[in-house]
Amino acid sequence: MKLMYPLLFALTLSACGGSSDSSTTDPVEPVDPNPPVEEKELQADICYIMSTSLGDITLAIDTTNTPITGENFKTYVEEEFYNGTIFHRVIHNFVSQGGGFTSGLVAKPTNDPIELESNVGLSNARGTIAMARTNVANSATSQFYINALDNTQLDYSSSTNPGYAVFGQVVQGMEVVDQINITDTNSSDVPTTDIVINTVTETTCPQV
Repeated sequence: MKLMYPLLFALTLSACGGSSDSSTTDPVEPVDPNPPVEEKELQADICYIMSTSLGDITLAIDTTNTPITGENFKTYVEEEFYNGTIFHRVIHNFVSQGGGFTSGLVAKPTNDPIELESNVGLSNARGTIAMARTNVANSATSQFYINALDNTQLDYSSSTNPGYAVFGQVVQGMEVVDQINITDTNSSDVPTTDIVINTVTETTCPQV
């Protein structure tokens, strides 16, 4: 499963004739039943050290604002699912994605997909971790990505452009994330040298 890019839709409105008078009616904009909520701060409810072949990354996971997504990540950690997986997709100055394949792009079987929690007020800012998914909103399983830059275009904007669910942030080791994001890749954005997630283990959240 790859991180899907958001699609931009253009709605063209055209007036239809049929009346002999000159009066017109302005088109009515549809009301989004789920407008974006007010931006919130990420919470550090549980922290993990992600030990990679390029160094350690400490992640603070938010189970307050994203209980489904946070608990999903916690479950995969407890199952040691991420141990031995790789960062299989790296797009320079965008994201680094991992959590679904071992070396040679061998896919690991996952748990059931989860509900998308993108409209909770968390943004795809630099250093945040979010769930990768297909073009189906509720399709995320194990794969995640870390934002190399502020990628607000990946945020929830409407019910027809639901974005991607941020559920935590890097609190230590951003230099490792940056090193991952500048690694050499092939034409399919796969690193030419495996970047391996050796272990993910719970740790005390640092004071930030």
